[in-house]
Amino acid sequence: MNLFPSIEYASPAEIRSLQEQKLAELLKYLQDHSVFYQRMFSANGINVENIRKLEDLQQLPLTSKSDLQQYNHDFFCVPGHKIVDYSTTSGTLGDPVTFGLSDSDLERLAYNEAISFACAGIKEGDLVQMMTTVDKRFMAGLAYFLGLRKMGAGVIRMGPGIPELQWDSILRYKPKWLITVPSFLLKMIEFAENHGIDYRNSSVYGAVCIGESLREQDFTDSALSRKIGEKWGIRLFSTYASTEMSTAFAECGLQQGGHQHPELIITEILDENGEPVLPGEAGELVVTTLGVEALPLLRFKTGDLVTAHHEPCGCGRTTMRLGPVVGRKQHMIKYRGTTLYPPALNDILNDFDGITVYQIVIRTNSIGTDEIIVKISTDDKREELLNEVKDRFRAKLRVSPKIEIIPAEELTLQVHNPKSRKPLHFLDLRL
Repeated sequence: MNLFPSIEYASPAEIRSLQEQKLAELLKYLQDHSVFYQRMFSANGINVENIRKLEDLQQLPLTSKSDLQQYNHDFFCVPGHKIVDYSTTSGTLGDPVTFGLSDSDLERLAYNEAISFACAGIKEGDLVQMMTTVDKRFMAGLAYFLGLRKMGAGVIRMGPGIPELQWDSILRYKPKWLITVPSFLLKMIEFAENHGIDYRNSSVYGAVCIGESLREQDFTDSALSRKIGEKWGIRLFSTYASTEMSTAFAECGLQQGGHQHPELIITEILDENGEPVLPGEAGELVVTTLGVEALPLLRFKTGDLVTAHHEPCGCGRTTMRLGPVVGRKQHMIKYRGTTLYPPALNDILNDFDGITVYQIVIRTNSIGTDEIIVKISTDDKREELLNEVKDRFRAKLRVSPKIEIIPAEELTLQVHNPKSRKPLHFLDLRL
């Protein structure tokens, strides 16, 4: 297959023409097959034939996560016997939603991941160690496997956790690439140092990272990325995706944002009033999926606040690039007059060598305002540590949350809960 589609190097006019053609096909498909969108079109007096340009999307209502939760079955566009795989969302912003994939959808998913991995630099014949789950109805793990096979790469299916087994596999099979949550690499480094493994001279060249940000808004390395890089000089590539999108945004070698696949997804960046933001401004990412058969989405609000970058990339691609996620819209914290998002807190905590594991808890206090509790585990026994952490928060964010020191064994079980597919570094317990 062609791992570098020509549309990603095309002119803006050619990209727009393709997307508008695919949008027309999607709208007709939804009119014919989606109970939810049939109802929406009828209730709003929408004739889908009048939606011709990308700008015309503004005439259509937005689709929310609550719509998916409340009317999940009405979004399905194919009968049950055509569903070959069931996945669910992780439930980050509420109750999980069921997604069904047809055979065609699995092919699309494999294509998406193959060209995304190729964008990051993985090549045919490379050996890749997957350190993510492929079970528990997790779409991403299945997508990674399908994409790697479609592009002709070899796969070691290790699953998450257990540094000892991960290193056994690396030393035994010598993979060139890892797919992992980046914070787990710190545990890999710690295990290697404690057990005399020469990890700096291992076979690993790079890691495609999921679930945690590697970049600041100006594309410089985040605290987590710097911390890994200071110990282990492998290349780290960031990706962004979700079950609802069935599409990934992956960095190229220049690491200046995640490239859009215009043949697979239409993106909008909207303000709080649902209007397009000005160039360079952050807003909520709203997506329209293209080529999805079982459960396509039209103007779906992801809840993620991002900035779009439209200037051509030095890699030759002309596609829009997404900057790092500023935060989730529903995770916005108002704390002592300051607006915060969890990634800003994560960066501060990741910058402390003495903190081995942490969890940020937000709850409503007795007077009805947001309260932040930062739970940390540390090997640093100095009494000054708490003050140093608080001072860093004040310097970076102008406020200092409550800090609690929790035994490492106890906090690790809370963060790396076996029932969760992702580390639970953030808990929103607000009323």
